[in-house]
Amino acid sequence: MSYWIHADKFFLKNNTEIGGWLEVTDDGKFGAYVPSYGKQPAGEIKDYSGRWIAPGLVDTHIHGLLGHDVMDNDWAGIEEMSEGLLQTGVTAWLPTTLTGSFEQLNDVCKTIGDHAGEEKGAKIKGIHFEGPFFTEEHKGAQNPKYFRDPSIEEYDAWQKSAKGLLQKMSLAAERDGAVPFIQHMAGDDGKVVALGHSSATFEQAKACIEAGATMFCHTFNAMSGLTHRAPGMVGAAMYMKNVDDELIADGHHVRPEVISVLVKEKSAEHIALVTDCMSAGLQPDGDYMLGEFPVVVANGTARLKDETHNLAGSILQLKDAIKNVVDWNSATAEEAVNMGAYVPAKSAKIDATCGSILPGRDADFLVLNPDMSLSETYLDGESRYQA
Repeated sequence: MSYWIHADKFFLKNNTEIGGWLEVTDDGKFGAYVPSYGKQPAGEIKDYSGRWIAPGLVDTHIHGLLGHDVMDNDWAGIEEMSEGLLQTGVTAWLPTTLTGSFEQLNDVCKTIGDHAGEEKGAKIKGIHFEGPFFTEEHKGAQNPKYFRDPSIEEYDAWQKSAKGLLQKMSLAAERDGAVPFIQHMAGDDGKVVALGHSSATFEQAKACIEAGATMFCHTFNAMSGLTHRAPGMVGAAMYMKNVDDELIADGHHVRPEVISVLVKEKSAEHIALVTDCMSAGLQPDGDYMLGEFPVVVANGTARLKDETHNLAGSILQLKDAIKNVVDWNSATAEEAVNMGAYVPAKSAKIDATCGSILPGRDADFLVLNPDMSLSETYLDGESRYQA
């Protein structure tokens, strides 16, 4: 049966409406929005007075959850991640790999390519390869033994195994062959190249953007920094127009003050909040693995259990990222919702099916409290998680 939602605020694609009613049709899609000055619709009304309605969040950079890692290449584990993501406000996502051998990554492509669409929770909209075309100086928690120059042949093989679902790839701008590789992948309809884990100069990053790269991977982290004579990757991420910047807003990867600077410089329209969450997400503190590396999770961070103690992904939930940027006065509530839903979808070129409340779209949405905390997650018009 169709129904109407009444709430104090609706974060629609092009405007934030105060009050009114939003239709959910009997096939689990969004229908019409009736403003508060209109006539109350007939039929069932779900009353969320005192709360806000937002599109489901879109996590385009997430490695693991609930003890599972995408690199485990286990469809049952990915299914469990998909279900668990509803607790975090995420209704669409890109399972994200680590660096690995051609064969490891190809096997992940085959598994997801064969099964995507079967998941019952957050919907898989493609695959994100974080690596393996990175540079050792900014390896972060990636394994440098797999680093190599971009290969068009490998990409084409992975894409075939993934049945076209390899949606996004992050690579280092200074690797030999980066520009022709980017031209090739960007020419593959609707696919996205991000720049990251890179020691590139501003000029090298700029050349890759002009070749077709459209994103920066977890901005500020694992990239050459900004100085007044060498702008580096950070300078390119801040300066280049019509380019989207991933951002991990957990308060550990980037200081809140720096997040505010980036939002002011690029505007919320070009900031895609991501989690970079590893397998310890939604799990207790303790010892875990990220790929082949031991990791210790404590005090809100995941760090390599070696002498570097580098951050090793995060345990951030995207629902907390949108709340954080509001609490830190880095963004308004409307901007935060866009940064967690529409911009990630747009940046990954999957915004035709997720990231916004529009008539005819799957009714994947959140009920938020006025403090930006998550109250409830709906998928296809059905309540699937209540906080």
